[in-house]
Amino acid sequence: MTAAGRERTAAGAAPSATGGAIRPGAGGTGPDDGAAAHPPTGPVRGALHRTLRQAVPFLARRRGVLLRLGGWSLLESAQTFLGGYAVAAALDRGFLAGRPGVGLVWLAVAAAAVVAGGAATERVFRRLADLVEPLRDGLVRRVVSSALSAAVAGWRSPTGHAAVSRLTHQTEAARDGFAGLVMVTRSFVFTAAGVVAGLAALAPALLVVVLPPLAAGLVLFTAALRPMAARQRDFLRTDEELAARLGSDVAGLRDVVACGAEARTEDAAGSLIDAQTRAAGALARWAAVRTLALGLAGQAPVVLLLATAPWLLDRGVTAGELLGALTYLTQALLPALNTLMTGLGAAGTRLLVILDRLTGPGEPPAPGSTSAGAAEGRAASCAPSRARAHGAVAVPGHPAPPVRPPGESGGTAPRLELRSLSFSYGPGAMPVIDGLDLLVEPGEHLAVVGPSGIGKSTLFGLVAGLLEPDRGQLLIGGRPVHRPDRDVFAAGRVLIPQEAYVFGGSLRDNLLYLCPDGAPTASVEAAVRAVGLDRVAHGPGALDARIDPAALSEGERQLVALARAYLAPARLVLLDEATCHLDPAAEARAERAFADRPGTLLVIAHRLSSARRADRVLVLDGVTATAGRHEELLERSETYRDLVGHWQA
Repeated sequence: MTAAGRERTAAGAAPSATGGAIRPGAGGTGPDDGAAAHPPTGPVRGALHRTLRQAVPFLARRRGVLLRLGGWSLLESAQTFLGGYAVAAALDRGFLAGRPGVGLVWLAVAAAAVVAGGAATERVFRRLADLVEPLRDGLVRRVVSSALSAAVAGWRSPTGHAAVSRLTHQTEAARDGFAGLVMVTRSFVFTAAGVVAGLAALAPALLVVVLPPLAAGLVLFTAALRPMAARQRDFLRTDEELAARLGSDVAGLRDVVACGAEARTEDAAGSLIDAQTRAAGALARWAAVRTLALGLAGQAPVVLLLATAPWLLDRGVTAGELLGALTYLTQALLPALNTLMTGLGAAGTRLLVILDRLTGPGEPPAPGSTSAGAAEGRAASCAPSRARAHGAVAVPGHPAPPVRPPGESGGTAPRLELRSLSFSYGPGAMPVIDGLDLLVEPGEHLAVVGPSGIGKSTLFGLVAGLLEPDRGQLLIGGRPVHRPDRDVFAAGRVLIPQEAYVFGGSLRDNLLYLCPDGAPTASVEAAVRAVGLDRVAHGPGALDARIDPAALSEGERQLVALARAYLAPARLVLLDEATCHLDPAAEARAERAFADRPGTLLVIAHRLSSARRADRVLVLDGVTATAGRHEELLERSETYRDLVGHWQA
């Protein structure tokens, strides 16, 4: 095996190591941000200059390591030189001259050179760690320092997940990519030196045939490196943006449906998918240029050498020298070129992007470009009408029902009726809700309990109008329930899911999101105090201060969503484990606030205390549904007794 062939493992490791390294942690963007698949290469040029400015002193401090690497690499050049020269001598001076013993001796010399080259390569790999590990250690220190500085400065760039990704995946990818890049570049330089020296030693006329296409191919490949890096950067950027957008949309899928934003969400994701497709296509086209450069630099010399063989023989080139030249080209130069162009074209451009992200200048994120940016884009898609509730049920384009804010008289608590209600997720699936009959009186507080996955959230989705029953009737205030976008009375009910949604505006904007006509400051402050949000919103101007959703805990986000629902004009409130991230005292305070608020309250309970606070409890066990007071159910329902025992334990 030639020295170039031994480098394939190191070079091949770089693309695979970086393939999934930069997925997490991209800042969210709107759909228009992903539309430009081919931005100017200025950012790539800047990244290249920044990388070179830091690479030169890094390498200068390790001059001894580089000299030792070069010394062992010279042995590989000697192996390359002897590989072709020995073949030519074996043919001309041995076999064709009728001296097979001499020919075998020269072939033995070539074999010994391969063994010596293998030993040199093993030494090179040992010295490589002295060059690569300091790079990784420096990158780790840089990432940790940047994350700590960002936290002290009060802005979150990168986000927690991105910082972890940079500290683990991306630093390891940079180390592996740098190692592969050093190996393939070193291999090509010393292999090419051995080939040129060997061709010159055999017959200078051979250089006239080989060098022009080799130089042309290398020039073409070098010219394609910068745009190839730009396309690689585009592809990684669009891949990150698409992952961030889809992750945000999946996490808030119920909210997207609730606010009727399916079409806009689909369009936004579709724009990013189109941008990624364009970026992948552009990257593929430049990969084709790389293949063309490889053919010109590595395969064209072989063709020209064969085509000009008669001309070379007329000028005194022997058959052995021609065979030696072909050995140089096919066994040394072509594999080294292939490894170099694959390594620089894929691993090199990826390494450039990763190093720029890890060592480039950090700046505070612009508004809307935080990790919650994708979620804020989702909020923008629902923002034209505040009645289009993200994380609640409302309907655009229709007036809210005639109800009044909390604390005022005149609000009407609706009656909820379920008549033989059935629902399943598909024609052949077992029903999740099967023939359920239920009557919830106006102003009643009902807790729904049952084992995990039994259908509690499905029931709330049906009541909210997010799902349509297969059979039966569902009436609120005597009127059938329809999907929010087709129900003029949808604003009379509000669903708060477990995944509370908070967008990056002021706290007041978040709380008034379900109040199309606004609300007095006194009502907003009353809602804040009622659910216990005053621990977050305290001090003068707290309502109008901008909040960072990513900086809030899950419990704090739930309190914001609860206060939003409390302030809304809706008189049917559905809490789908909306207090699961609160401690028992905070949960009790929030549920008591909704119980005292005018209206009907349905709660999915995950604690015994929550069930005991309700007027009645509905137990779902997958076979029957039983409703009653806590004491009654302890006697009548084995499932409820089991749940109570589990909660008490």
